[in-house]
Amino acid sequence: MAADTDTDGGPGAGTGTGTDTRTGTGGAGVAPATVDGGLGAVLGAGGGPAGPRGAKRARRSRRGRLALALVVLIAGGAAAAALGLGRAQDDTASAPALPPKTAEVDRRDLKDSKSTDGSLGFGTSRTAISRIGGTLTGVAEAGDTVGRGKALYEVDDVPVTLMYGPTPAYRALKSGLEGDDVRQLERNLAALGYSGFTVDEEFTDLTADAVKEWQEDLGVKETGTVDLGRVVFVPGEVRVDSVEAEQGAALAPGGKVLAYTGTGKAVTVELEPADQDMAKEGTKVEVVLPDDTVAKGVVEDVTTVITPGGNGEDDEAETTVEVVIGLTDAKGRKAADSYALAAVDVEFTAGTREDVLTVPVSALLALSEGGFGVEVVEGTATRYAPVEPGLFADGRVEITGDGITEGTKVGVPE
Repeated sequence: MAADTDTDGGPGAGTGTGTDTRTGTGGAGVAPATVDGGLGAVLGAGGGPAGPRGAKRARRSRRGRLALALVVLIAGGAAAAALGLGRAQDDTASAPALPPKTAEVDRRDLKDSKSTDGSLGFGTSRTAISRIGGTLTGVAEAGDTVGRGKALYEVDDVPVTLMYGPTPAYRALKSGLEGDDVRQLERNLAALGYSGFTVDEEFTDLTADAVKEWQEDLGVKETGTVDLGRVVFVPGEVRVDSVEAEQGAALAPGGKVLAYTGTGKAVTVELEPADQDMAKEGTKVEVVLPDDTVAKGVVEDVTTVITPGGNGEDDEAETTVEVVIGLTDAKGRKAADSYALAAVDVEFTAGTREDVLTVPVSALLALSEGGFGVEVVEGTATRYAPVEPGLFADGRVEITGDGITEGTKVGVPE
């Protein structure tokens, strides 16, 4: 609290003590100006400066010690502003002016979420590129499922085999080589039933023997070497999405053969770059299917896609973020299998807070000395209490502050 002292030092010197209690009338939802170190200083119900000069000083002080406060509230990346005029002291006022509306501080869970449109399908489509030249003598059809050890397509009547692994083929594999790609090949040979070698990073003569046995079963020349372009490594079983080259076409290295996806249902969403932080890999989401079934999902892949602009001045390049979401619960996957393709809603959760104190966002005020506060209503009087805002969601904001408890009544502007 602050005290005013008549500098004349005469017998009429006042000791009027200011409190946080509001006694004036004016605009609602406005934070008080801070004067002489306290909220509402020299506006209290205590005694004021005595004597003519002291009374004039008090009236000037009362009129001048309230200021405009600008409240800028930022909720989930959106901004709302409220501007009001402080309540001026009226010399003739005798009763405090209460806010037009009030609300109680309540305790609840808050979830800041954003819903966006998505497409249910099989996820991102990728293109199989031929690494060898020749004639395309066979190719899987759109809709076919191809698993480990099966031919994805054939070049010069020799199969190009699908195997599982994250590392793309980038060299011929033969005796004497070492690396992760060698281990990847050996894991696939072992999974297909070939043995006699150790699954490690070394391509030994024993590995070459297993390769020859595998080549014999394929009906191709038994060289013990896996030529570049004869194996396509993918993360798992694939579904042929479309065929890019017709059977009988002449292929050159680098030519497109077909496009493929995973076999499980997935949801694809396009986000604005500003929303990318909501969709990091591993983020959990909810997917609402056309029959209102809510399926749990997780972000599996995030890719930035840049679409070049045209030649026109207004046709600029466009950047979007493509997000692929896998369905993680059995109920959701079963429901999704009923649809080949479908439009769905995807709800991303940016943040959650459990069992916290909240007030309507409009009850939050900006204090002129800095920080935020609320106007606490106590009977026929009010006071301003500083608070620390937390998560904004659903029109409410989490708050913490001394003396703020569940059921505390606060002012709310109209």
